[in-house]
Amino acid sequence: MSAPSGAQAAMARPGAFDGTWNVTFATQAGNCSSDHTVPFNVAGTHLSSAGGGKVTGGISPRGNVSVKISVGASVATGRGRLAGNSGSGRWSGIITGDKCSGSWRAVRS
Repeated sequence: MSAPSGAQAAMARPGAFDGTWNVTFATQAGNCSSDHTVPFNVAGTHLSSAGGGKVTGGISPRGNVSVKISVGASVATGRGRLAGNSGSGRWSGIITGDKCSGSWRAVRS
């Protein structure tokens, strides 16, 4: 058996991102309040809510994330990447009636 290539080694093992993540959203465009934090769970390739709204989405073995978060009438979608115990990306959505967008940062708890 040979050692894995660099590309194979770069792929995370299944479940490498499992756990609870706290995601902080910063607004950079639009009239939305900034710095909301929403927790979500990662189990395998699936994202789900850990409280604070409905969270759906998925994550690839390389850590690429696609997520949708709904809290009441507010809805946001985002894309980004997790690596190790942190991650970041971009989001956009309609928050309390205003179209907004910005960045997000995640930390595994």
